Amino acid sequence: MKRIVFIVPENVHLLDLSGPAQVFYEANQMGADYSLVYAAVDRTPQITSSAGIAFGSLQCSWELALTTEDLVVIPGADMKALQAYEWKNSAPFLDWLLTQHKKGVEICSVCTGAYFLGLCGLLNGRKYTTHWKYHGIFNDRFPYGSLVRERFFVTHSNILSSAGISSGIDLALHVLEKHYSSRLAAAVARECVLYLRRGASDPQLSVFMDYRNHMDDRIHTVQTCIAENLDQKLHLQQLAEMAHTSPRNLTRQFKKVTGITIGHYVEKLRVEKAYQLLGNQHPLTYVTHQCGLKSENHLRRLLKKHLDLLPSEILSR
Repeated sequence: MKRIVFIVPENVHLLDLSGPAQVFYEANQMGADYSLVYAAVDRTPQITSSAGIAFGSLQCSWELALTTEDLVVIPGADMKALQAYEWKNSAPFLDWLLTQHKKGVEICSVCTGAYFLGLCGLLNGRKYTTHWKYHGIFNDRFPYGSLVRERFFVTHSNILSSAGISSGIDLALHVLEKHYSSRLAAAVARECVLYLRRGASDPQLSVFMDYRNHMDDRIHTVQTCIAENLDQKLHLQQLAEMAHTSPRNLTRQFKKVTGITIGHYVEKLRVEKAYQLLGNQHPLTYVTHQCGLKSENHLRRLLKKHLDLLPSEILSR
């Protein structure tokens, strides 16, 4: 049995906590084997959330002995409260968190929960993300971390971080998929009435989440590979081998479950990525390379075709 230890800090944001917890609860109803544990930063048995709802009967986090089979989830909390808190009083918790990381326990942060990771040095030299609203605060407070913008979640070794609020659900589904299968993750998403599933490659604000509302493990694997390797030339034969099928069958099955051809899907993702990169003022040469396009003219044609925009128009916004 895997234990999921939810840290419940004072002024915790409810959805940061309850969203991932619901995912693992629903997974248990479908045959997964998780034990959900709720613990405070210290020996305080009760805390009050940012919405005023109180949580009681909490265990003390740093008295828990975990193994590499377990997972720690740190939900976000009110940022002003986090900044004002006397963290020297929570040294046992921060030491415990650092010890769990060294032991190989996976640690997930949701939204401003990454603040806890920064306080004990776990952001140093690592890629991570958090809520877009607090990027400036995190860059100033934890300058040795590598903040990844416009991503729902980021994984670096055994540290996983998500952007915030509903993206904690996406991260929980990602963990569930890794522990069990895409099929179970998709079933849980459906049970929770989540129309779309978002992955690590999806930007926070403008996302390419379409065409993922299906339960075919092999097609999800192919879609993830495409999204994470848009700068590469992916051959149909390679994708078919990844899906353990023939190119012809992959082409047919992909269109059947997504409603779109592989070529059109790749094109849409490249346009979306190009739009995001140009919006962040990256030069055309860089954007063209990152999107795996043949030339800047190719990039212009795609943007005009799909968005009726030219790169210069996006850069000037």
